[in-house]
Amino acid sequence: MSGAGSPHSLRSRLRSHRPAAFGADPAGERMVRIRRSPNFADGVFRNPEGGRTRPSGGSMVEFAKIYFARESRARRVPAAPVPLHPTTVADLAGPATSGLRVTWMGHSSVLAEIDGRRVLFDPVWGERCSPFSFAGPKRLHPVPAPLAALGSVDVVVISHDHYDHLDLPTIRALASSETVFAVPLGVGAHLERWGVSSDRLRELDWNESTEVAGLRLTATPARHFCGRGLRNQQHTLWASWVVAGPEHRIYHSGDTGYFAGFKNIGAEHGPFDVTMIQIGAYSEYWPKNHTGAVPDPGPWPDIHMTPDEGVRAQLDLHQGKPHGVMLPIHWGTFNLAPHPWHEPAERTLHAGHKAGQAVATPRPGEPFEPSAMDPAHPWWREVAEAPSGGWAAWPAVAAVTIKDDREPDLAGDR
Repeated sequence: MSGAGSPHSLRSRLRSHRPAAFGADPAGERMVRIRRSPNFADGVFRNPEGGRTRPSGGSMVEFAKIYFARESRARRVPAAPVPLHPTTVADLAGPATSGLRVTWMGHSSVLAEIDGRRVLFDPVWGERCSPFSFAGPKRLHPVPAPLAALGSVDVVVISHDHYDHLDLPTIRALASSETVFAVPLGVGAHLERWGVSSDRLRELDWNESTEVAGLRLTATPARHFCGRGLRNQQHTLWASWVVAGPEHRIYHSGDTGYFAGFKNIGAEHGPFDVTMIQIGAYSEYWPKNHTGAVPDPGPWPDIHMTPDEGVRAQLDLHQGKPHGVMLPIHWGTFNLAPHPWHEPAERTLHAGHKAGQAVATPRPGEPFEPSAMDPAHPWWREVAEAPSGGWAAWPAVAAVTIKDDREPDLAGDR
């Protein structure tokens, strides 16, 4: 069958009229490359280790009861305005003293200044992580600085195509610059629809690398899923990322459940001076799924880490030992799960201290350098609803000094 009435023609017309925020489906040579991927089987991308490993504690009905309960809703947002760092723009105007400076902009958006270059991870400057301007999770705090105030960015790194990591208005703003985009396999189709030219795309499968401005970027495995439209075909890959410069190495987990592959990533690409590890938007009530691919509508317990799993991943990346600085990400900016707003950071600080791992807890927009990091400060307690039993007296996590031999000097209460 062919012509105007063919199913293929109808699908093409429907795709052309769908909202731009849904992005585009991979096609042509991009789809050929996807089908050749060793991580693509039976028509979908597959997670490492196949099916789910962590059991669910409930059903979607139980999840909904907890998520929409009035008391639960109140705990999932800050009780007062989030205290942003007030001088982000001025602080970023000068170079990093040590050659490595990291600024958490909220959620998973991080500006990393590494060996004279600037890398922007998962930039989301939009008001909502949603395809619509009138619905969907809304920011719980403003962005710490205008996108234009960051100055030139050498490479933008995207972990996957969910709305809280790949934001249409932000990408369109960056498309007018000269920056390069490093993305997982298949994600380039979205960016091309939004105005990014193909010559500025570096589209990688797991364990593939590219060179940008003297930095080596490697897409590494993660345990998650993908999709932006009403029908997610699992044709775009998700990834964690390693960025290696002449002097420093950093790691961004993207979204991921805990899996054994962290040890392999660390053994091959570590040690890391700074890791950005996802520790928020988890729930034991999400239903389990035992297939290797994650179908609609998601999510499931094994596609996000708890704070304790995040610290465990950090240790795995360094062969079971504390090392460098861990920056908790994927919390604080959007209300995406039933846990209290402050809980991911509070639990990560506690788990990090028990493990002897330095944890950075900057306010949104507050740059820090691992070689001159202040002790961790639980600033969220100033604006969160206090737990019924009061705040635990976690000892401050010690600051870290990275020595020339890349071994951390953990000072303080051990």
